Amino acid sequence: MFFRRKRPPVPTFEQRLNALKSLGFAVERLEAGRARLRRGHCAAVVVEDAILHAGIETQGQIAALVDGGYQKFLETTGGSRQPALAAQLKELHDFEEDLRAGLGLASLYNTALGTTFDRHCYDGLEN
Repeated sequence: MFFRRKRPPVPTFEQRLNALKSLGFAVERLEAGRARLRRGHCAAVVVEDAILHAGIETQGQIAALVDGGYQKFLETTGGSRQPALAAQLKELHDFEEDLRAGLGLASLYNTALGTTFDRHCYDGLEN
């Protein structure tokens, strides 16, 4: 006789968003199966199985974290750039970890250690 483990139920996107509400996230539904989540000064846009972008909310936009080599910056899509403070980095890291846990996404070792960057802008590099 064969024994099988029962598969754990996979929550729907709506159930995941409701779970995030219980973790203190403000949820705003957007078009095309996306949602904007906020907590404190942080915000993120998510789809069912991924985080599209997350960052500190400034000037009504989600500012991405950019590594300048010597300092971390918050940069909006409009090109506005400001230095990131240590308190902002800690808040963003906690936000992203709680967001991953609430969505049921894997928390990878390198992202669990601290904040990671999608873009690096070092002084000595051109283009």
